[in-house]
Amino acid sequence: MLAGMSVDYVTRLEQGRASNPSGQVVEALARALRLSGTERAHLFRLAGLAEPGPETVPAHITPSVQRMLDRLIGTPVAVYDATWSLLLANPPYAALMGDPSGWRGIERNGVWRAFVGPGSRARLSPEARRQLQVAQVADLRAAAARYPADQGLRRLVTELRAGSERFTELWDSGAVGHHVAARKTIDHPHVGPVELDCDVLTVAGSDLRIMIYTAEPGTEDAERLALLTTLGTQTLVG
Repeated sequence: MLAGMSVDYVTRLEQGRASNPSGQVVEALARALRLSGTERAHLFRLAGLAEPGPETVPAHITPSVQRMLDRLIGTPVAVYDATWSLLLANPPYAALMGDPSGWRGIERNGVWRAFVGPGSRARLSPEARRQLQVAQVADLRAAAARYPADQGLRRLVTELRAGSERFTELWDSGAVGHHVAARKTIDHPHVGPVELDCDVLTVAGSDLRIMIYTAEPGTEDAERLALLTTLGTQTLVG
């Protein structure tokens, strides 16, 4: 259904019957249609927009990465850009961590959610939270250095500094950290706590971050993960 609606919108763009969408909308449309780089560039031209250049944070999920994600059925996976803004979350991830489809704008940014927003279902010790925050700020600072002309990134940093003294402290101190594989407990509202391994993979050449949650086979955690994945977000709401 979504793909059909997306194709119809492209048709209206080609015929000049659609209002000019924003770059974010065009990027999301390209992801929904799984366009190649050439096709994506054409879509931006149809919308009367310049394709994002190397000075902006990449948000394009290549067809090869999409094919890899398609094969991870039953595994919670989310894809973020270099600023930790959520680009894609598969159904198992939505079932595990909460459906992000209603999030808009800055709500989709993981750093903002950690420092200013509602956080996540992951249960973190004070030390684990500190390490995560340091790693997130270090990632964001590195992204700001690589993409100094990205206006969205500048706005994100400004809002984080205004909304969180802790973020400002870490940003100004130049704290250095990095993400490592971690074992996390997810407090799920319907199946209870689920202990999972969380790995973050970086896609070379695109600055994408792929977050993957897996359970040790044969454990209660694996059974709970399979249950919530089977039920999905629809059944588990309410």
